Amino acid sequence: MAKIIIKKDDITSIDVEVIVNSANESLLSGSGLCGLIHKKAGPNLEKECLEKSPCKTGDSVITKAYDLPFKYIIHTVGPKYYLETGREDELLESCYESSLALAKENNIKTIAFPCISAGIYKFPKERAAKIAIDTVKLFIEKHPSSFETIIFAVFSEDEISIYKNLLGFK
Repeated sequence: MAKIIIKKDDITSIDVEVIVNSANESLLSGSGLCGLIHKKAGPNLEKECLEKSPCKTGDSVITKAYDLPFKYIIHTVGPKYYLETGREDELLESCYESSLALAKENNIKTIAFPCISAGIYKFPKERAAKIAIDTVKLFIEKHPSSFETIIFAVFSEDEISIYKNLLGFK
């Protein structure tokens, strides 16, 4: 069974096989975390993303990690809060499910997630974290030997508290 870890860290410096990028539909460099990942990965990431775009909200694609120290990057398009006509929760669940399915398909054992859509897409952090945790736990239950470690990479003490509370950590 996978170990779930919460880390207050820059996701691009976590020791895993794959990180998840909270991407836009074009998969091109944006602001926030997406921009940071593209900057650190180098120009070849943008080229591969151009070939694989567009990506629908709730879906995911996998690319090489290029200049980042991972095997891959999974790009998932989170919902823009209030713009998905009441389907925000369902689309956010799909982001985690499709990312985990891609990782499983590629025999990845260690993965790190940001809190998808909780930044510039304005999804309420606690609600986004609950969906993330519930979806990951359900996937692990269905596929118990798929992952060794799943990390939730967070930015602030507030986010750490939210995840710890939801996971029942002390």
